[in-house]
Amino acid sequence: MLNVAGISRRRAGRAAVSDLSFKLNRGEVLGLLGVNGAGKSTTLAMLAGALRPEEGRIELDGRRFDNAPTLARTLIGWLPEAAPLWPELSVDEHLGAFAALRGIGKAQARRGADAVIERLQLGDLRRRLAGVLSQGQRQRLGLACALLHEPPLLILDEPANALDPVQVGELRKLIRERAATGSAVILSTHVLGEVVAVCDRVAILHEGRLRHDAPLGDHAALEKTFFGIATGATA
Repeated sequence: MLNVAGISRRRAGRAAVSDLSFKLNRGEVLGLLGVNGAGKSTTLAMLAGALRPEEGRIELDGRRFDNAPTLARTLIGWLPEAAPLWPELSVDEHLGAFAALRGIGKAQARRGADAVIERLQLGDLRRRLAGVLSQGQRQRLGLACALLHEPPLLILDEPANALDPVQVGELRKLIRERAATGSAVILSTHVLGEVVAVCDRVAILHEGRLRHDAPLGDHAALEKTFFGIATGATA
């Protein structure tokens, strides 16, 4: 479904991501691990169409979209680490604005908004402004905006930030539901337990390069691999 072929990007004069390649199948959940500065957020921004790779290409269902932001908005749901919200808009207004940005008709937008509001338990907050929401509520609103158009590819950057344990459990359930319907999911996190709980595969970035890409093993083996790469103990 997703084909990433040799993408690279420099930021602030240094290589943030170098020659990154991997593939992702429908229904698969990929955990993207790495320490701070490993290149995870830059990678996700390229995959979401917000940054253009300086080298390489990105294809979704055989269509190249790294140079086509409109196509990316249609096919991808992206939740950055900080949900991109307008403080002066209500929950309902956010969903309407995101629907308009994606070219979704009013009737479909209304059905989609009702569905994600119910799924993410935002019903009591529909008229509340984003500027007065708690951090956890803002995170759920950002996720609702990413899910509004039922995207075939869902990209999540530290989605469990500010969520309580019950909400984290609901998030894990939602990710598995998306995978069961045939969507592919990329989950970026620095928490090994999140990857073990929900992912099928794990990819580890270190200094902008892919150092590990394999089916998920047990927690102890993954922890050993991750810390070996992060500390330079693994070649």
